[in-house]
This record gives sequence, C-alpha cells and structure tokens, in this order.
Amino acid sequence: MNGQTMGTTYSIKIVRQHANTKKLKIQFRIDSVLIDINKKMSTYLDDSELTKFNNSKDTNWIKVSQDLVIVISQALEVSEASGGFYDITVGPLVNLWGFGPVFKNKKIPSPDEIEERKKSIGYHNILVDVENSKIKKKKKNIYCDLSSIAKGYGVDKVAMLLERVGIKNYMVEIGGEVKTKGKNAKNEKWRIGIATPTNVGLQNIVNLSNYSMATSGDYLNYFEENGVRYSHTINPKTGKPITHKLASVSVIHDECSYADAFATAIDVMGPEKGYKFALQRNLPIFMIVRENNSFVEKMTPQFKNFITKGK
Repeated sequence: MNGQTMGTTYSIKIVRQHANTKKLKIQFRIDSVLIDINKKMSTYLDDSELTKFNNSKDTNWIKVSQDLVIVISQALEVSEASGGFYDITVGPLVNLWGFGPVFKNKKIPSPDEIEERKKSIGYHNILVDVENSKIKKKKKNIYCDLSSIAKGYGVDKVAMLLERVGIKNYMVEIGGEVKTKGKNAKNEKWRIGIATPTNVGLQNIVNLSNYSMATSGDYLNYFEENGVRYSHTINPKTGKPITHKLASVSVIHDECSYADAFATAIDVMGPEKGYKFALQRNLPIFMIVRENNSFVEKMTPQFKNFITKGK
C-alpha cells in the first residue's frame, strides 16, 4: 500500500493479507489516521491544531488533542536529554533561513536578525500537562515545529492501527522513517536500506524486527552561497545551519517518534558529540561522515547487531 501524507509519501507492507476488499478498507483507515495527524501537527495548514496554537498569543493552559500533547511531551523529553540540541521551538530560525512553510528566497540572515529570532525560541518555554491534555507557552511568540517528530509519530499510530486489526507482520514507512513488526514474506527480518548521501544506491542494509529506524541528514534540503553549504537543519544554540561533517545519521529505537527526534538531535550535535551522546544512552546509531572527498561509516556497538553481513 502506498500513498501521500505530510508532504511526502508512505509505504506499507503487510504479510499474509488476504481479500482485496479488506486491504482497501485498511488503507482507508490508514489514510484517515494520517489525515487526522496532519490536521493536528502540520505547520503548512492554516487551520491545523498546531498552527492555531502557534498563532495564539494566549499564555494560559490550552486544551489540545491527546496526540498533540503526547508528541510535544516526547519532543520536550528529547530536548532535555540532548541538552537543548533538539528544540521544536526553533521554527522562527528555520523560517528566517528560508526552510520553513512560508516560501522565501534562501539567503543568509544578518547576525542581528539571528539574535533577534533567538529571543523567541527555547523548549523550556513550552509546558505540557499530559494527564489533562493541555499545553502552555510561557512566551506569547513561541512557535512549535513538529516536522522532526510528527512523521515518526505517524508511523507509530499506523502501526497501532494495524495491530488493533490483528496484523502481526508489517513494515510501515513514512518519508524514510520506518517501523517493523514480525517477519517479511520470506519469513525473515525486514531488510531496510540506508541511502547513500549522494542518494544513489544504498550505503547499508539493516535487519529489523519489532524495531523502528529514522534517518536525519543534510543532503536533501540545503542551499549554497559563495561555495558554502547551508543545511536546513538549524542548531538552536547558534541560530545557524549545522556546519560539521556528519552527512546522515540513522537511529534505531522501539518507537519511531523517538527514533525520529533522536536522529535530529544527533544530526545537530555532529559526529563527535552525537556519537558520545548515543553511547551514553545505549542508542544503536549509524553515521555517514564526510572525510576529505569521500564518506566513512561510524556506528555504535549496539548497531552492529542489526547490520546485514555482505549487504
């Protein structure tokens, strides 16, 4: 099953699926789940729940959907764990550099513009009350962008739907973020490819069963000016695009939302800090790092068990 969602595509594989009518019914329900998540978390939809929250100047507690409060809560957890290298309030800086939902020519902002926008960010300015499904902003201009976790959460939600209807062997993928359960049609673990930074062929193949994997990289969305490459991934601490040599990082986790967020956090940190962070948290990660005019692989010991020998 294939379709479009969240500005990208999805692909779902189900083993031992029988009647086509049942398949069509499941796809309708999958699309309904994804449409619902998009209506809650998109920054591109003027009437999404997140857009309404972003546009509101209200600093009181606001009642929101359970999905939205869960995702923001997970995001804040990763922000705290990463020491602020991951921050869903970085949106104003992303927009300033021309990578946000409002189209603008990508150009280098002035230092004063960057410093001014930095005053409007900070994950500690968002509070959540998961039990009562409420969120609150401490500053009226706080703006949240969930693009670094919403796809992963969408994968998790679709997986929950499949399990509710009794499907025990599946692979769900949205925009490169993946969750697996059970075995594939060959009764083997699911084989998931990691793309090369040149986007030609595969860098590696991973064996997954009952795990999720998400990848973050700077090779698909960037601009160049005067020979300098500016990535769409913004470091909230500097207010500028990342400039290190990490081309991409793939993270394996039980939940795809966390894999998605941790991949972004490590992508911001870079190859050295990100690798140390992953070791401290026992995270299986796979890095592709630029070295001179080529790429080198770097992985934590926990990741090696997932690699297909001989690819």
